Amino acid sequence: MPAETSALPADPTSTAALADRGLRMSAIDASDDAAVRAWVEADARGFHDGAPTDEFLAELRDDFVLQRTVGVFDDTLADPAIPIATVAGWPAPVTLPGGEVDAWAISAVTVAPTHRRRGIARAMLEGELRTAVEAGLPMAVLTVSEATIYGRYGFGPVTWASRFEVDVRRAGWVGADSPGRVQLVSREIAMTTARTLFDEARRATPGDVGIVGHRFDRLFGAPSDAAERRKRRFVRYDDESGAPRGLGVYHVSEDPHDWSAQILEVDYLATTTDDAYRALWRYLFELDLIGTLKASLRSTDEPLTWLVANPRMIRTLELREHLWARVLDAPAVLSSRTYGGAGSLTLRVHDPLGFADGVFSIETDAAGAAQVSQAEASTGPLIDLPVDLLAPLLFGGVSAATLTAAGRITERAPGDAAAADGLLRSARQPVLTTWF
Repeated sequence: MPAETSALPADPTSTAALADRGLRMSAIDASDDAAVRAWVEADARGFHDGAPTDEFLAELRDDFVLQRTVGVFDDTLADPAIPIATVAGWPAPVTLPGGEVDAWAISAVTVAPTHRRRGIARAMLEGELRTAVEAGLPMAVLTVSEATIYGRYGFGPVTWASRFEVDVRRAGWVGADSPGRVQLVSREIAMTTARTLFDEARRATPGDVGIVGHRFDRLFGAPSDAAERRKRRFVRYDDESGAPRGLGVYHVSEDPHDWSAQILEVDYLATTTDDAYRALWRYLFELDLIGTLKASLRSTDEPLTWLVANPRMIRTLELREHLWARVLDAPAVLSSRTYGGAGSLTLRVHDPLGFADGVFSIETDAAGAAQVSQAEASTGPLIDLPVDLLAPLLFGGVSAATLTAAGRITERAPGDAAAADGLLRSARQPVLTTWF
């Protein structure tokens, strides 16, 4: 499907609904440079970014080939070629506990402030969901700028991201040595192994999403931002056999008051072994002339906390939801992950849009493999929940007991939430390591 994604038309139901309001919805032709520039201009306006440069547009070229890009137009405006709303979507793999699904990734959702409260966002989002269903994709995912918008469409937060800073001079490294080798590499060498490392790390991390095009390349510094690109440094960990097992990308900024205590910011760090994780963090901690280390989009359960003598020197600056997911085909998603052992669980899901509405019975074996079926009734543990909380439970980052205590879901009998947690909780906290 990826090769055909850019050729997908805009959703016909949403197109007709917006036409009734005097608006034109259409897919953007990836080969039409003027249309692409106008769409990117509208997207930039929506996020208060600067006008796109030729260099930036060139970087985006692969994205437009790989995604379905949609604009909504008001042909009565002085400049009707620039959309008054934008959205883009493409298929991407998403990791679940012990498995993965192909999902419809949604991005660049904007509506011009001059056209609010006209049902444009709803038309676009519901159109994206219908597109995913028609493509046979059982889930939709997105990252959000506002946390209050997407629950109404059935999305719920499935990963949380931590942003922290460390006083590396006072933290005190106590982690065990790693047997391999850490080495600085060029951008070109880093990129030769980055894709393999990223994919391997992503498949082991619930909540992580595969990325392509400029979304991946910008981890190494965007060519259109030469000043930032020049700052990037690349460090790799190779195991005892010489195989790359981890890659870190970082840059350093001056402390205006103390040149010997500069600020190191981790732009990206992917590891596929515990040895690589410890070795790369140790390298970053022990660099000369560094006083503060900053990192973002990190797990809320980082092993790093247990690698320092003084964990108080790791200060959380922000904790926020990051990836939002929406289940569209409940049996397909429920059967794509593994569970915490043999057991049974029934989920009664309420979906106002109808995609995932129903009662679903899960029977798991000792290995955690599941048989999922639609059911009229059951006698075992049962959880009653709205669709926006189905994905958060399935990714395993929030407990059914917590949601029950919050009054967001209902257990049929005392102990059903605990039974659900025994099957659903993930051994590894879900995290999304990038933006898209």
